[in-house]
Amino acid sequence: MNKSVRLPEGEQVPALGQGTWMMAEDPAARAEELATLRLGLDLGLTLIDTAEMYGEGLAEELVGEAIASRRDEVFLVSKVYPHNASRRGAIAACERSLRRLGTDRIDLYLLHWRGQVPLAETVQAFETLQRDGKIRHWGVSNLDMADMRELWKLPGGDRVATNQLLYNLGRRGIEWDLLPWLRERGVPVMAYSPLEQGELIQHPGLQDFARRASMSPAQAALAWLLSRDDVIVIPKAARRERVKENAAALDHRLDAAQLAELDRLFAPPRGPVPLEMI
Repeated sequence: MNKSVRLPEGEQVPALGQGTWMMAEDPAARAEELATLRLGLDLGLTLIDTAEMYGEGLAEELVGEAIASRRDEVFLVSKVYPHNASRRGAIAACERSLRRLGTDRIDLYLLHWRGQVPLAETVQAFETLQRDGKIRHWGVSNLDMADMRELWKLPGGDRVATNQLLYNLGRRGIEWDLLPWLRERGVPVMAYSPLEQGELIQHPGLQDFARRASMSPAQAALAWLLSRDDVIVIPKAARRERVKENAAALDHRLDAAQLAELDRLFAPPRGPVPLEMI
């Protein structure tokens, strides 16, 4: 059973979803990737994150095919390139994403990272898309503390629904200032690369912890993120056995002693850390 995270406007969304970065790039893997996304939906992982950047639209096409007969089950997230995030550019980019996804709306549309276009212009474009029913919520990705403060002061900027950030056991820098700032304002974090592209599961300390807790290292890393009530986690799975493993992380609730042990293994920051990105 998936848990949920509350968006600022009150909507509850799944805490554990499915990422699609680097999917749809190998035609030979397509059938398995489609089966994996659909199995993920069956397992309750109904939030799917993608972006126009992923495979230059190929990932969006893959997602569109996977959800074709099940659109209303899905909370669909996509992202606009910074260079497309102008007042007119974001609207055109969103239209292209909608076509690739085979839908009339994106549930959450994000600025992928900060570029040269003024944030005020991107917010205006997002508000137009929202008013026209093309997107339901908007947010940002990879924006640091200074960016968020700037965004918050803009007209409409405080309606940001999430900040999608690199956050996992090995990348805890946002806990110093950015995460508390967002938490204070009721803005959840969407944690991408929660397994550090598979590197975390090779960590000997995490492997030992997971073995004693009767779970896999991936499940331990996901369960740690899921222990936070305002974090949405979007691991990518390109194979069915992996999405089953990810979904089973929801069955593992970490207790205070286990969380303390992970703090010793992966220390929280002791001062400000520049925002990390992949």
